[in-house]
Amino acid sequence: MIDEQGFFNWLLVAWFTLSAVTFVVLLVIPAPYGRHVRPGWGPRLPARIGWLLMESTVVVVFFACWILGTNPIAFFPVVFLVVFLSHYLYRAFVYPFRMGPGASMPLFIVGSGMLFNVVNGYLNGRWLFTLAGPGQFDWITWPRIALGCLIFFSGMVINHWADGKLRQLRKEGGGQYGIPRGGLYRLVSSPNYLGEIIEWAGWAIMTWSLPGLAFAVWTAANLVPRALHHHRWYGETFPDYPPGRRAIIPFIL
Repeated sequence: MIDEQGFFNWLLVAWFTLSAVTFVVLLVIPAPYGRHVRPGWGPRLPARIGWLLMESTVVVVFFACWILGTNPIAFFPVVFLVVFLSHYLYRAFVYPFRMGPGASMPLFIVGSGMLFNVVNGYLNGRWLFTLAGPGQFDWITWPRIALGCLIFFSGMVINHWADGKLRQLRKEGGGQYGIPRGGLYRLVSSPNYLGEIIEWAGWAIMTWSLPGLAFAVWTAANLVPRALHHHRWYGETFPDYPPGRRAIIPFIL
């Protein structure tokens, strides 16, 4: 019978493979929520409830991995817990209630998001807090922790600022989309997604682990195609959309 370490290794390989498949699929088919929501994807939930269900899932899984870990009150486990949950407590319990009340999302997207968060939370939490081994934090260096945290929280600031800019724009437009301007919006159409990619790149550096790298890869696989679809949508919707902007990487993509 396969033990947990064997199952974990198998799941991690499958997870990297699935991220590549997901990237290709999302390049062709925009995920049907937000401005890309459309009929034909089954029953829907209010977007606030959908986001709450999706993002609270990973909070529960990651926290459980910490509690059940081999040394939950040691310094580094607490650092990883705080950094990880600094993103997801906001995403689960603050962000949904800043959304417009009329938005909805397919139940299929909610279920897919919950599944992703279960697997991702397990891979990162179980490895960090148990499966890395008896000397599980021997690979950590303070410069790497410091660099990873700096990158992570820089990405978070960008993400929160860009989301706030979009919320304010829709509020001023009576709930309608408009052209965001200023800051990183001068350079790219989706600095909120760029910020989130930067966050989890910082996490990968900070944890220096394959599960952390898998999370960063998955984030890019999900958000780069979505940023490209957003960029195309802006150009098709607004004739005066700034032609010099890129989708997500300044001056490049």
